[in-house]
Amino acid sequence: MLAPYVREGMTVIEPGPGMGFFTLELARLAGPSGRVIALDIQPRMLTALKRRARKAGLLERVDARLVQPDSMNLADLAGAADFALACFTVHELPDAARFFSEIAAALKPGGCLLLVEPDGHVKADAFDAELKLAAEAGLVLAGRPSIRRSFAALLKKA
Repeated sequence: MLAPYVREGMTVIEPGPGMGFFTLELARLAGPSGRVIALDIQPRMLTALKRRARKAGLLERVDARLVQPDSMNLADLAGAADFALACFTVHELPDAARFFSEIAAALKPGGCLLLVEPDGHVKADAFDAELKLAAEAGLVLAGRPSIRRSFAALLKKA
């Protein structure tokens, strides 16, 4: 699912990584010269993520950051990220518009966000509302990948 989007040397943002299901694969794909910035509001999840990354020999590629529910505090990444993955995350956030604005600001021109939401929790109209908020933040729909039991969109920063 991620290989088409992540290459060696990329800077990747992953909000809501949980225990790192996708984080480790993102770190492998980004390679030794890349990095994954994993953002979570739960210290316990970041502890588990770091433990798993250490066991896999990938800890040096993962920057695990504790963030607040109302902001990801990505000012240090302004225009620096190549890719972001928001998998089953945006529907849980208190302010989706702010999320898309922060991600758009962190992405390089041409950088992409893969937005994936579970079709069991998120209805089509709610996903369309998320896409509208993303567009308002400056992210353009670049594709609709097929991901099982999910709504998905590849969004690109112009």
